[in-house]
Amino acid sequence: MKLKRSYLLHFIDATFGGTGTPKWFLLGKDIEDMSVELNPDTSTVKNILDETSVNDNGYEPSMDADPYYANPDDAIYENLRNIAMNRLTGDDCKTQILEVLIEGDSEATHKAWTEDVIVKPQSYGGSQGGINIPFNVAFAGNRVEGTVTLANKVPTFKAASSTASQTGK
Repeated sequence: MKLKRSYLLHFIDATFGGTGTPKWFLLGKDIEDMSVELNPDTSTVKNILDETSVNDNGYEPSMDADPYYANPDDAIYENLRNIAMNRLTGDDCKTQILEVLIEGDSEATHKAWTEDVIVKPQSYGGSQGGINIPFNVAFAGNRVEGTVTLANKVPTFKAASSTASQTGK
């Protein structure tokens, strides 16, 4: 069975700052195409003996959320507006992403991962249709694998190695 694109969900913790219970905001409304770019970092070196070696330096994943139309009712809006309009940097732009992979309709729990991210608006404004604040999500490490249960589109994350849960509303 081919998985539908709607079976890969990306949530951003709209609370920013990493304290307390996450408030997961589902990305995707108005977005027709969104992918995590893994940006693999490898280099190939050929020495004087005609031997080739490959250095694998890992990944530098990122994702573009474009468009994001400004909506004061969205949990992420206030922080996104604040970052863009006040040109915030560093920890003020840091939050977490929750990625959920649904591999079957009937599963009660789904594979999931959380990771620290930096959220950076790329511009603001746009055409007559609404204020657009497209943003980039740069993955910043501390990836944790676990599972998610979804109740009314609200995820509860449980890390694979602990009993701690993170619920978003």
